[in-house]
Parts: sequence; C-alpha cells; structure tokens
Amino acid sequence: MNGESLHHPLRGALWMILAGSAFAAVNVTSQYLGFRLGLASTTIAFYQYFIALILMSPWLVQSAIKESLYSKYLTHHVIRVGMAVAGIQIWTWALSQGVPIWQAIALVMTSPLFATIGSGLFLKENVGAARWAATFSGFIGGMIILEPWKENFSWYSLAPVVAAIFWAGYSLMVRDITRYDSAQSIVFYLLVLMTPFNFLLGFGQLTWPQGVSWWLLLFSGALTAIAQQGIARAYANAEASFVQPFDHAKLPLNVLAGWLVFSWVPPGRLWLGAIIIIGSSLALAHWEQSRPVTRKP
Repeated sequence: MNGESLHHPLRGALWMILAGSAFAAVNVTSQYLGFRLGLASTTIAFYQYFIALILMSPWLVQSAIKESLYSKYLTHHVIRVGMAVAGIQIWTWALSQGVPIWQAIALVMTSPLFATIGSGLFLKENVGAARWAATFSGFIGGMIILEPWKENFSWYSLAPVVAAIFWAGYSLMVRDITRYDSAQSIVFYLLVLMTPFNFLLGFGQLTWPQGVSWWLLLFSGALTAIAQQGIARAYANAEASFVQPFDHAKLPLNVLAGWLVFSWVPPGRLWLGAIIIIGSSLALAHWEQSRPVTRKP
C-alpha cells in the first residue's frame, strides 16, 4: 500500500458504508429467497458467490494474478476458505430459517470477541485482563439480544453465533498467513476457492432456480461483488483503524432492510445489547492498534 492511498479517510469511510449497504441488501435478499420463496440455503450461497466470482474475474486478472497464485502455504488457504464458507453456509441457513435479520446481524458482530479468545488459545498471544474483560462484556451483550432464558427461545437463533465462530477462525488464519503471503494471494484464493467449497457443501441439494429467483440471485451476486470491492477500496484509501468502526453501520442498515422487506421491528433490547457488543469490539480494536502483539514461548 503506498503512502498516497492513506490520505483519503472520507473516501475510505464512504466505501465501507457502501459495502455495508450492499451486504444489507444481500442479506435481506437471501432471507427472502430462503424464507419466503423456499430456495435451499446451499443453493443461495452457491449461486451468490459464483455470480460474484464471474463479475470480479476482470479484477482478479488485473490484480497481478501470477503473483497471487504464488503461495508457500496452499493448505492454509484451503483451511481458511473452508472456515469462511462454513460461516457463509450457516449464516445463509439461519436467514432461510427465519431468524430475524436484526438479531442475526447483531449476533454475528460477536466475531471479534471469538477472535480474541482464539488469539490467546491458538496464536499464543498475550491477551491481557482488559481484553478478556471487553470480550466477556461483549458476550453479555449477546445474551441480552438472545434472551436464552425465555420460553420462546429458539435454537435456530444460535446459528449466527456459530457463523461468527467460523469467521473468527478465518480472521485468525488471515492474521497468521499475512506473515508469509501477499494480500493479493489472500484475496485471490478466497474468491476462487469459495465456489468449489460451496458446491461440495451443497452437493445433492443444489437446484436450478426458477423465475424471479434467478433475478434475485443475480442481484445478490452483483451486490456481493460490489461489497467486496467496497471493502478493498476502503482499506486502500484509509488506515484500517479508521475505517473499521464504519463497518458497524451494517447494524442499522440491516435493521432498516429487514423493516422495509419483512416489517420486522427490533425490540429495545437489541440496541442495548448491540451497544455493548460494538463498544467491546471497538475497545478490542483500539488495543490491537495501540499495544504490541507478544506471543508466549
């Protein structure tokens, strides 16, 4: 990343908000396809990312594809993409089962909290008491949103939390593999390996969409490509520590999308729990930027 690219914080923020808006539209479209039209979640995930791959192919070719192909740790790429796809499949399944989008998006925001746990257990980083406290606080926020003690609690509601765990594992592997491979290689293998992984996980369940489902899948795939480009451009225009907080705009954007399409109005506990989760995530991000990472021998 060159120095000039770091002088456009407004552009970075706008790109991140655009990415969040695109993902909100993708989420509500996926939920409509699965929950209302009855399309299998495996079919939704496969076509969504396959279409996105086709649309992003010119970008892949232009992004030094020969350099991207080079990797000393191909097995690591396969494992991390497998984790990402598992998270996508579980997330799409949760939406197709009717888990309200306001609840799902808030719970999936616990992913950085699981990443903190994983960094201590697997990367042997010195997490520290303050980060553990922030992580514990974030999980309290998740419990406020879930309310597992209520009689109407559904185990389906835990699916976004499981997706968050897989995405946390993916993030940890990315953090580890950046020491060896280029950013181009990481993005390239993510996009290219997603399609065969989604195909294998959906094998036997994949169906040929009909009618309006095709148009919605094309719409979803195009927005996925836009969202991926938005994230890449956000980090290219500003420091990660600056643009990352704008990623939290996805919560109100998804709440708005769910209200417009399904007339779902979240209860007050959502905002209380979300404030705790977001506050914990921001605190963790601050410590990541301000403190050097040390590893246990």
